[in-house]
Amino acid sequence: MKWVYGKQDWKTLERGQENCYLMTNGLGGFSSLTMTGSAARNDHAFLMACTHAPNHRYNMVHRLSEQITELSSDREVSWMLSSQEFADGSCEEGYRALSEFSYEDTPVWLFQNRGVQVEKEAVLVQGENTAAVCYRIENRSGRAVRLSVTPFFQFVPKGMEAEEDQVFERSGNRITSRGLSLDLFTNGSLEDTGEMMENCFYAWDVCDGRRATGRAKALVRICADVNPGEKKSMAVIFRMPDESPAKEAPEKSGDWEMSSAEAASAAASAYETDRDIVRWAEDMIAERKAYRKKLEREADFHSEMASFLAKSAEQFISLRESTGGETILAGFPFFEDWGRDTMIALPGVCISTRRFENAASILRTFARYEKDGLMPNLFPEGENEPRYNTADAALLFINCVWLYCGAAEDESFAVEMYPVMERIIDGYRNGTGFGIHMDDDGLMMAGEDLDQVTWMDVRVGEILPTPRHGKPVEINAYWYNALCIMERFAGIAGKQGKAEEYHAMAEQVKTSFCEKFWNPEKHCLKDVLSGTKADDQIRCNQIWAVSMPFTMLEREQEKQIVDTVFEKLYTPYGLRTLDPEDPEFCGFYGGEMLERDLAYHQGTTWTYPLGGYYLAYLKVNDYNEEAVRCVRRQVEVLESAMREGCIGQLPEIYDGENPVSSKGCFAQAWSVGEMLRVYEALERGKKDR
Repeated sequence: MKWVYGKQDWKTLERGQENCYLMTNGLGGFSSLTMTGSAARNDHAFLMACTHAPNHRYNMVHRLSEQITELSSDREVSWMLSSQEFADGSCEEGYRALSEFSYEDTPVWLFQNRGVQVEKEAVLVQGENTAAVCYRIENRSGRAVRLSVTPFFQFVPKGMEAEEDQVFERSGNRITSRGLSLDLFTNGSLEDTGEMMENCFYAWDVCDGRRATGRAKALVRICADVNPGEKKSMAVIFRMPDESPAKEAPEKSGDWEMSSAEAASAAASAYETDRDIVRWAEDMIAERKAYRKKLEREADFHSEMASFLAKSAEQFISLRESTGGETILAGFPFFEDWGRDTMIALPGVCISTRRFENAASILRTFARYEKDGLMPNLFPEGENEPRYNTADAALLFINCVWLYCGAAEDESFAVEMYPVMERIIDGYRNGTGFGIHMDDDGLMMAGEDLDQVTWMDVRVGEILPTPRHGKPVEINAYWYNALCIMERFAGIAGKQGKAEEYHAMAEQVKTSFCEKFWNPEKHCLKDVLSGTKADDQIRCNQIWAVSMPFTMLEREQEKQIVDTVFEKLYTPYGLRTLDPEDPEFCGFYGGEMLERDLAYHQGTTWTYPLGGYYLAYLKVNDYNEEAVRCVRRQVEVLESAMREGCIGQLPEIYDGENPVSSKGCFAQAWSVGEMLRVYEALERGKKDR
């Protein structure tokens, strides 16, 4: 599936900054700019490198300034290819020469003006902090022209900006600043410009109440001259040294290696000719396309959108050096890897796409860090200890093991994970941190003081906008599901006594849940049992009491829940977090951090619960033809969601009142993962689990 945009999509500079591309490298690094090539966020970068996977990220190459100049005219004529807003109100307007932008596996720009055509294609290399751009220039004018590319650097941690007095130095093809190094390879001519600073304006950060400007510096320019009637390619490759093993170079003989400054210099001399550097970049592009085509084949979806989402899902999987395993990054460009997000995203990101090795690696990583029955919500960095402030991650871990074993047909993995899962059940039953413990009625209590341990976890100073201390509905749905799974896993592990024990616990939970959570007046479930007004608020959390593999309610009750959620909370792009008729409903998400946090779960539309809704709808209608047809029709509109914001991805949130523009993270792992589970259900049918 190829996403193609034309000039009507960037009628103005502002319109051209509405959408962006994303490429990731499996280390936590990424490349992301708008479709007109600008940095519209502080977190946008042509090369956001990661020196210690997945969270030590540095904005190395912030953006590229590009210009065409006619060399043989009586007067100098030039025009920009790049587009960028600046803090002083000025801007580059390269979008006027931009004819087409497309994204399938790499971003491709096509510029045409005054008889000159420039095709630009960029790539990020998997497993490396390497980004490349290839310019293919065709000069059909009667004048010689020059393409000039000026990279602007930051060399600062993600979210910061270059300092005014920050010093950049160049020695040969290596640029250094603040203890960081970047090697630059090109077949173009490399010119010193002297240090130039620009102050960018970030339109998207203004919308989010973040700092609106940021500095970047340039000190080199790369040029290529093209004669009339000539076609020429110029490639520019940026690569952080001292990081990757040797690999075969795109050369007839010899290897290239970047494990030292000497090796980097050798590589530079090995690629002196036009053919070598361009071929190196073109091979990077070809390798990325082949890799992503392989992802499509392995996922084996029939739907074009599902196939593309399978490739998008892979972008969230990353190495985690501190554990030696793999993890899932929650969202780009802001979030890191968290336990809850990983366990929600993993079934779709890894299992629905048949990336079973990734799933097993991630689950083993988390299993090693189980403590007192809890899974880490935040992994250790350096000498820091993990943080365990989540009531759902451990229960969802058990669910992920169940889904993995069924899909991969690997019962031995259940036996391997059984001791960890048994400790989880014991910890929850007997009591562990953050007020998590089983009450006398078998239901699960969670939360105390100012801790927020469910996914509605915002805290603003001493304010909890969505206090859910007590017995949250989804936590108890997960608890029952985990007990039913453990009954079956205990049988596999040869522990019949434990299987009977888990069965008895599950029956008690079922009886108490059905008695205490059902709200007959509103035809749905209470959101929490706390003795406060929050209990009777209509929220999306109840949908998981219907969509989990093992559930407690009668079918008629489940149908009423699905209908109530559809009536009160459903939008084409996600579920609202609160009924619009509730006095606390907030229909707009934006502004300063305080305003955003107060609105985050008070009506804001979240994409990921939409997956639970569709799975619940299919379930209560027994996956009949009419239900399948209805869901297929409703998910068609997601193509428009994938065209907007981050191309080919699904975002974190939308406004609750009128969800028309993506907000928050422009690419969110659990949004993509949950929709992949829906496509899997549509194509492969109901599974007995």
